[in-house]
Amino acid sequence: MDEMLKLAREFYKDEYADSVLYAQLAKIEKDEEIKREFLRLSNIESKHAKFWHDFIIRHGGEVPKPSVKRFTVWSTKLLRKFLGPGSVASLLEMGENSAIQKYFRYLTTYADRFSEEEMREIREVILDELEHERFFYESKQRFHVENIRDLVLGMNDGLVEILGAVTGLSAVYPNNPQLVGISGLIVGVAGALSMAIGSFISVRSQRQVNESIRDRMEVLFRVSPERAKEELMDKLIEGGMPEEVAREVAEELANNSDAIMKLLIPEADENEVRAALYTGFAYLLGVAFPVTPYFLASSSLTALPFSILFAGSALAVVATLISLLSGISIRKKVAEMVATGLGAAFLSYLFGRLMEAVFHVSAL
Repeated sequence: MDEMLKLAREFYKDEYADSVLYAQLAKIEKDEEIKREFLRLSNIESKHAKFWHDFIIRHGGEVPKPSVKRFTVWSTKLLRKFLGPGSVASLLEMGENSAIQKYFRYLTTYADRFSEEEMREIREVILDELEHERFFYESKQRFHVENIRDLVLGMNDGLVEILGAVTGLSAVYPNNPQLVGISGLIVGVAGALSMAIGSFISVRSQRQVNESIRDRMEVLFRVSPERAKEELMDKLIEGGMPEEVAREVAEELANNSDAIMKLLIPEADENEVRAALYTGFAYLLGVAFPVTPYFLASSSLTALPFSILFAGSALAVVATLISLLSGISIRKKVAEMVATGLGAAFLSYLFGRLMEAVFHVSAL
C-alpha cells in the first residue's frame, strides 16, 4: 500500500479514537469549563476524522474500520479519578504534541501530491492540534501537575531506597525478618522527613529568589526605566530574538512593568507546603511495598522475594505514570526503572553478605 495512504488511514483511526476519548472524558468531568472543552475537542476531532475519511477515498484508498481504544479510555479515566485532571491534561498534551509532529512531517513529505484545498485543510488540522496542546498546557498549570510529579517521584525514591536497605539487611539478619522490617520503617520515616523538608526548602527558596528579583526590578523601574528596558532587551537577545526585533519589543513594553516582570522572572507559584506533603507521603507509600512482607514472613529470606515482587510491580506502575506525565516511552521507562531498582537491591544484598561475613553480625 502507498505509504501516504497508509499514514492517512492511521490518522483517520487516531482522530476517530480521540473523538470518542474526549466524549467519554466529558461524561465523567465535573469541572464545567473542562467538560465543555472536551465536548468541543470531540467535535473537532470528529471533523478531522471526516477529513481523513474523504481524503482516503479521493486518493483511491480503502477506509479502515475505526475502533475505540478501550484500554486507553479506561486507563485515562482511571488516571483522572486517582490523580486528578492535571495528570490527564499532561497525558493528552503529550498526545497532541505527537500528532502535531506527525502531521507536520506528513505535510512536508507529500506536499507535491496534495491539492491546494488539501494543503489548506491539513494546515488547519495542525493549527487545531496546536490549539488543543495549548489548552492542555494551561490545564496542567491550573491543576498543579507539578505536585503529581512530586507524588510519583517521591514514591519512586521510597521504593528504590528502602528496597535496597531491606535487601541488604536480609543478608545480615536472615532469621529476624521483623528486625529487618522495623529497620526499613525507621529508615523510611527518616527518608520521608528528609525528602519533605528538602522539597519544602527547594520550592520556598526558588520563590524567595523570584521575589527578590521582582523587588529589585521594581526599584529599577522607579529609579531608571531605561536600565530596565535594556535588561529586557538583553534577555530577549539571549533567547535568540534578533536585536532589531528585541529593541522594538522592549520599546513597546517600556511603560508596562508587569509585562516586563513576566518576561524576566519565571513564574513559580508552586506551594512549598503542598510540595512537601506530596513528596513525604509518596515516599512513605513507596516504603510500604518492600517492607510489608517482613512483618508477615517467618524468615528474611522468605520475605525477600515477595518484597522484590511487590516493589518491582510498584516500580512498573510508577514508571508508567512518569512516562505518561513526561511524554516518554512507557516500555523503555518501565525497563529502565525496574532494572535499576532491582539492580540496586541485588548489589545491596551482596554488600550485606559481605558485612555479615566480615563482622558476623547475624550471630548477634
